[in-house]
Amino acid sequence: MSRSLAFMIAVIWPLMVSAVEYSGRVVGISDGDTLTLLVPVGASFRQLKVRLAEIDTPESKQPYGTRARQALSDLAFNKQARVVVQDSDRYGRTVGRVYVGSTDVNAEMIRQGAAWVYRQYAHDRSLFVLEDQAKAAKEGLWGLPETQRCPPWDWRKGSCSTLATTPQPQPSTEFNDARSVGTFTCSIVKKRCAEMTTCDEARFYLQTCGVKSLDGNHDGAPCEKLCN
Repeated sequence: MSRSLAFMIAVIWPLMVSAVEYSGRVVGISDGDTLTLLVPVGASFRQLKVRLAEIDTPESKQPYGTRARQALSDLAFNKQARVVVQDSDRYGRTVGRVYVGSTDVNAEMIRQGAAWVYRQYAHDRSLFVLEDQAKAAKEGLWGLPETQRCPPWDWRKGSCSTLATTPQPQPSTEFNDARSVGTFTCSIVKKRCAEMTTCDEARFYLQTCGVKSLDGNHDGAPCEKLCN
């Protein structure tokens, strides 16, 4: 690669991309950080999918995901907007800062607590200040219980600590118990009279392990055919 081409790729091209702006009407809101801009092109229009730069909002199935989408809609939907392009992503979306009038929509989403600062791509340090302020005031998603606040980039990877600490259903102690007497133990799952070899075993599972299915007529005695 020639030095001039390398210079063009490394220096000139990023400046050209970042200098691009689009203006149009917001005609769609996909989620909390993606919108569709209707841009005039000559005598016609084209739709431009825009990913808000430097922020990341909860996914639709996450707590606050729907509310984040509503927050962006309130700020931008059906309004004239200007997009200052920063990049494009692997999905072909334009990535940039969105402005509606004098409102920096990206920053406003952070200020309202409707988005996280996207650590991997953030360059504007002022966004971190806004996030700290929103967090301190418990704005938006910061008002959720801590176990429900998971950075979207972790959610997408399935590596949220909140997911790991979610209580899992525990097996009933009725059939999973270390209690034992002689050769009988509650840790061995037995729930039917047909599995019992003696009346003593049936009584053990009913009285010690609490296996109610052994007392079909609820008279306190297990397995009538075995114990009578």
